[in-house]
Amino acid sequence: MPTPSSDLAGIRATIRSLTNRDEAQSLDTMVASLDLNPAQRAAIADEAAEIVRDIRANHDTGIMEKFLAQYGLNTDEGVALMCLAEAYLRTPDAETLDALISDKIGAGDWARHLGQARSSLVNASTWAL
Repeated sequence: MPTPSSDLAGIRATIRSLTNRDEAQSLDTMVASLDLNPAQRAAIADEAAEIVRDIRANHDTGIMEKFLAQYGLNTDEGVALMCLAEAYLRTPDAETLDALISDKIGAGDWARHLGQARSSLVNASTWAL
């Protein structure tokens, strides 16, 4: 991975060199640049596992979890929403975004989800969809 330069031209060159780079290669390079020994890696893994256990033990179900419970990837509507979310930020203009939303949302059988969620906000969202 190139070392970023402090000048604007150097920073831009670094960004351009990393654009469309293979994700696995980028990850391998970043991990290797950390130069961690086995004890440091184990400490990081232990701390991360503890954070996950703490979150799971003390986590109240939020709106996103409720929404995902209703529209999981095992439903056509859930897959449509995930595809929409994935493409949304890369959509270049409002006209294309409207077409994307119409394409992804238009084909769903949203009516079969009406009133199925425990959350009134999820049910309201379903009605809107």
